[in-house]
Amino acid sequence: MIRFNPFVYSTLGRRSELTRGMAGKDPVLFQRMLSEIANYVTFADEAGYAGWGHPEHHLQIEGFEASNEPTLMGMWVGQHSKRLRVITCGFVSTAHNPLRTAESIATMDHMLQGRFGVGLVRGYQSRWVENFKIRPDISPVGPWNKNEAEDQYNRDYFTEFVDVVVKALTHDTFSHQGQFFQFPPPNFVNPHPHGVYTQYGRGVAADMRISEIGIAPRPFQTPHPPLYGGFSASLRTARFWAKYRGKPIVMSSDLEFCRLLWEAYRDEAGKFGYTPAPGDEAAWGGLMICAKTDAEAEALAEDMRWFWEQWAAPFGQGAVNMMFGSPDTLSRQIEAAAKAVPINECFLIVPQGIHDRGQVLNSLELFATKVMPRFQ
Repeated sequence: MIRFNPFVYSTLGRRSELTRGMAGKDPVLFQRMLSEIANYVTFADEAGYAGWGHPEHHLQIEGFEASNEPTLMGMWVGQHSKRLRVITCGFVSTAHNPLRTAESIATMDHMLQGRFGVGLVRGYQSRWVENFKIRPDISPVGPWNKNEAEDQYNRDYFTEFVDVVVKALTHDTFSHQGQFFQFPPPNFVNPHPHGVYTQYGRGVAADMRISEIGIAPRPFQTPHPPLYGGFSASLRTARFWAKYRGKPIVMSSDLEFCRLLWEAYRDEAGKFGYTPAPGDEAAWGGLMICAKTDAEAEALAEDMRWFWEQWAAPFGQGAVNMMFGSPDTLSRQIEAAAKAVPINECFLIVPQGIHDRGQVLNSLELFATKVMPRFQ
């Protein structure tokens, strides 16, 4: 069985509206975007899709990817659904304190009563990351600094960030003294005595010395919501997530690469005593447009290709899997991928914003009724 999750960038306009410029500043377009996403989410919830994904990006005055604060968009999705999983993918580590991130994850998990999955990512859009980052010495990552010292420094920071988030989600109280974070601060003594800390809590001595801290609440799910790494394109990233039993999201049509990544994940997981169930190694997917015929899907894909080439490719995301076609064509593509590697979860980037409401709903409906039943 494969669970299918649409994913949107929260795009504000059609191609003609984006090319006029500054679409992200238009409140009318923003309201339409929210309305469309609410419409699509409600439909997907009723049609049997398993989850709904969205990213975090800021300062998007051009309107190509105006997803903004991850908890707000996540709750918008949750507000308009009853059963599907809200997949916030994800919190950009360079812009967040890990304790606040863990607290937000646990709170979202409760507000959604366990319908929450979360991604943790490194940050690649420099314009907004440089303005939002919490440490001046951490740089965003991308093709311009791949495998250089600042890339490795960011990776070291991300590793510690994830470690703190997971500790906070899985321990009532804890301490962490690392390269980038110290929780609580060394030798920290609370300046005002408070009996509640010592009588009803943990980690605070009679002299108000703080030795451990904890977030509240603990997550609704045990031990925490499912973790995702999005979008992953390297074996090193796959090995990283194996330690935390997180699931990389792989948008690749190169099935030989997928075989290597799935294998690398399983091998690394074994080092931590974890044997993933088939399909838990990684999720698979791509851009998706489903139409009655391949020709119709290809015609509809023109603006989506334009969007990807204009927006995503310059960030180094050029080699994405294209799932454009009839139900039979898409079914064969998924079947081929599932023969190459075990898949139990598939992410579908849909042209929300780029296509009009009717086109997106038609694509989602055709996929739900003609493709999904073949993989249930």
